[in-house]
Amino acid sequence: MNGLPVYTRAQLALRNGSDREEIWIACRGIIYDVSRSRLWRNGRHYEHWAGQDLTDELADAPHTEQVFGRFTAVGRLA
Repeated sequence: MNGLPVYTRAQLALRNGSDREEIWIACRGIIYDVSRSRLWRNGRHYEHWAGQDLTDELADAPHTEQVFGRFTAVGRLA
């Protein structure tokens, strides 16, 4: 994962599903492209919004961080 490009929080925020086609979220410093997930349409997944670091919210999720294995890692969060 060290070979991934580094993005700032501001750059991540632009990938929120409304400003651009990309829908990205971050967890534990890794940024994932969730654009193809039907659960992230329009940049929203239940009460969660794309373009953000969701690490702190993972504790309340009904799944573990293993769910991110379904998605492509596109970068690291600065």
